[in-house]
Amino acid sequence: MQITIHDFTGVYSEQPFLQTLRDSSHNVAPASENVGSVTVEEKSTRVKWLDSTQISGTDCYCDDDAVAAIREQIANAGIENAEGIHFFDNGNYHYMSKIWTDMVQEPFSLVVFDHHPDMQPPRFGDILSCGGWVKKALDENKFIDNVIIIGVADHLVDEICEEIASHPSGARIDNHQNKVTFIRESEIANIQTNSLLTAHSSQPLYISIDKDALSHADAATNWDQGSLRLEHMKAIITEIAKDRRIIGVDICGERARDFAGDEHHSVQEADALNDRTNRELVEFFRSLLNPSRE
Repeated sequence: MQITIHDFTGVYSEQPFLQTLRDSSHNVAPASENVGSVTVEEKSTRVKWLDSTQISGTDCYCDDDAVAAIREQIANAGIENAEGIHFFDNGNYHYMSKIWTDMVQEPFSLVVFDHHPDMQPPRFGDILSCGGWVKKALDENKFIDNVIIIGVADHLVDEICEEIASHPSGARIDNHQNKVTFIRESEIANIQTNSLLTAHSSQPLYISIDKDALSHADAATNWDQGSLRLEHMKAIITEIAKDRRIIGVDICGERARDFAGDEHHSVQEADALNDRTNRELVEFFRSLLNPSRE
C-alpha cells in the first residue's frame, strides 16, 4: 500500500505516528516497528514524504504555478495513480483532493466527509481553492459520476444552494446538483447507506476526509467542526465500500500550525488526538484496501 504525505506547514512534526512513517520513507525505520497499537510494515507499505513547505501560493488558494509544482513533486516521486492513502496537512489544503482525483481515469463515485460543502463558486478567476474544489472537480473531471458529501453543517447546505442560485454561472453550476448528494450533519444519525448505493452500486470509490466533520472528541482542526464520531464514520465507510473497490483515500484536517490552544484542547492534546485518529484511519483503510492482508 502507498502512503503519500504532503507536508505544507510542518504540523506533522508533532505527530509520532506520521514521523515514524517519515522515517520509513527514508529507509531508516526497522522492517517492523510498533507505534502505539500500530505496526508499520515497511515491506508492504511504501511511504512518500513530499516537503511542500517551500511552494508558495498554496494556503487556502492554489494558484496555477503551485498546482504545477505539486504535480511535479508527485511525478518526481514516481507516483502514477491515485491509489493508496494521501495526507494533506490542515483543511486549507483540501483542494489537493482535486489534484489527486484528476489522476483517476475511470468512472468513480467521490465520497467526501466534510463540515463544509466545498462547492463555492470562485470569487475571482478560476483559481483552485479549499472552499470550491468539489465544484471545480465536477467542472473538469468527466470521470466523476456522483458525489456524496457527508456531515455538512445544515445552514451551509442552505447557503450554498442560495449562492449557486444567485451566481452568474448558476445554470452551469446547477447542473451539478444532479450529481451531488448532501448528507447534513443533522441527518447523519439516520443515514441510509443502502439508498446511496442503489444507483451507483458498481462504481469504485474515492474517499476524501476532512477531519473537521468529526467531533472535538476525535480531532482538533483549523475550521469549525461537526459532531460525527470516528467510529460512526468508519461504520459508514465500511457499509458504503461493501463489495466496491476503493481507488484511493485522502485525509486532511490537522490543527493550524500557529494553534495556541482553545476551549477544547491544549496544543499537546490536539497533537495527541490527531496522531491517534490518523493512526486509526491508516489501520482502518489498510484493512479495506488490502483485505487479503488479514
